Amino acid sequence: MHKFWFIRHALVHPAALANLYGTDDVPICDDTMAAQTGRYAALAARLPRAARFICTPLSRTQLTAAALFRAGYPTQTPQIDRAFVEQDFGALQGQPIANFDTRQEDERHPFWPIHAAETPPGGESFAHLIARVGAGLEALRETAVPGGNTIVVSHGGAIRAACAHVLGLTPHQALCLQIDNISLTKLEHNSRGWRVLSVNEHPSILACETAAQGPVRPVTMA
Repeated sequence: MHKFWFIRHALVHPAALANLYGTDDVPICDDTMAAQTGRYAALAARLPRAARFICTPLSRTQLTAAALFRAGYPTQTPQIDRAFVEQDFGALQGQPIANFDTRQEDERHPFWPIHAAETPPGGESFAHLIARVGAGLEALRETAVPGGNTIVVSHGGAIRAACAHVLGLTPHQALCLQIDNISLTKLEHNSRGWRVLSVNEHPSILACETAAQGPVRPVTMA
């Protein structure tokens, strides 16, 4: 058995957030990151201590990893893996998101700027993204330590693609999954195959709920 812990990167700067940034190396929102130190601490505490740590080539994933190290996760040098980078929107990258709101329903996905099957000029479709991420995930599985853990700081689209690979979802179905910034999605592989343990988990919320419930007491059978 091996567990894969996928984390979506920190929120990007508002100026970049208004555009379709895809594989562009846009800056993160430093103010939001500074205001969420408790959230990073809760996530750092949730992660397994013995793990292979992976980021993508884009700075927003590496800065997110650095924030987790500052929040208490043991510092290490992450491996860089291009397989888990965001969808490449080609010629559409950098365009305002508002431009896609004028598209007809059959020209875009309800929760994605473009249609799930669309291949932008010079870019890739979401189906291509699923194939790329799936190949990367299987490559990690082949080199995984049995009983170990792999942490991957990645992107919303790539994490949806990983879930699609594991569950056999269509591109349209995968794009219906919600993946928030600084959320955790857990996958597992064992001798019988893949399964999803959680999607879009928020450790800080879970920690608050656990604290509110008080200590767990053993149940005594009469």
